[in-house]
Amino acid sequence: MRAHTNSNTMNSTFKVKVTARFKLLTVLSCALLLSGCFERHRSTDSLCESYPEICANLNVNDGQCRLQRANLIWKRYDVLKNPIDSEKFKELKFTHNYQMCLEYAARIEPTELKERKTNRMKALIHSYDSIDRLNKELAESIDPEIIYYRWSQGDKRAMRQFLKLEGKPALETPDLQLALATYYSGKDQTKTLTILLHALSLYEKGDTVKPEIIQSLATIYHQQKNNTHAYLWSIVGAEFDMPVASKEKLASFYPMTDNKREHIEQQAETIIKALKQGRFTASLGQ
Repeated sequence: MRAHTNSNTMNSTFKVKVTARFKLLTVLSCALLLSGCFERHRSTDSLCESYPEICANLNVNDGQCRLQRANLIWKRYDVLKNPIDSEKFKELKFTHNYQMCLEYAARIEPTELKERKTNRMKALIHSYDSIDRLNKELAESIDPEIIYYRWSQGDKRAMRQFLKLEGKPALETPDLQLALATYYSGKDQTKTLTILLHALSLYEKGDTVKPEIIQSLATIYHQQKNNTHAYLWSIVGAEFDMPVASKEKLASFYPMTDNKREHIEQQAETIIKALKQGRFTASLGQ
């Protein structure tokens, strides 16, 4: 009987030790996970302390361009951890935004701490150097958005690269289709319309529809004196924040019978609903 009791006691002691060790391991695991989570710094200042190189030559401790500077610093941190082309391209965009702010801020005369203007000028010069560096690093990128950016900056080789991607999955986004349509707009309006309608078909439910696509459709149809479709896309555009004349003015621009106007407005409602639900097809807009 005593032996049995001792056995139970030993088992209980063993279970307590195992449980204690398990809890200790769990606590340690959680601590490690939390340390990983908290590697993401809580403030821009703490990030600059840990990685001074990403904050060097910026107008830190200055109220001017605070938001643009913080965005750039965090994006530089992302690039430091993951130096891929898409992240560098985002850094380039943030640098442009920061530069635009600095160009204005550098003209402001501080009432105190005159060295702030000097720091802003140094930061502005540094921003030009950073943009030049990033452009060189992205010069051979095969990312279609970056290729289009280089084209927009006047790179003819990038234009040819971009056009070679026509019809390929790499360009199957609304923004890149809009870019493609821009190229054809002065050359082939029929093809441009086809591309723009296809661009709208690429939106999914919940996406923000670019009003520029709808505005381009309305503009081309207006140029073609196609009153039906010009009126149709003007009505659709009004729903997506496109600057549109009042219905009264549209009615004077595009004269038609009341029955036809009502039919077009119903078609516009169908298109609007389809775009919001991510199920637009080109046939709906033809």
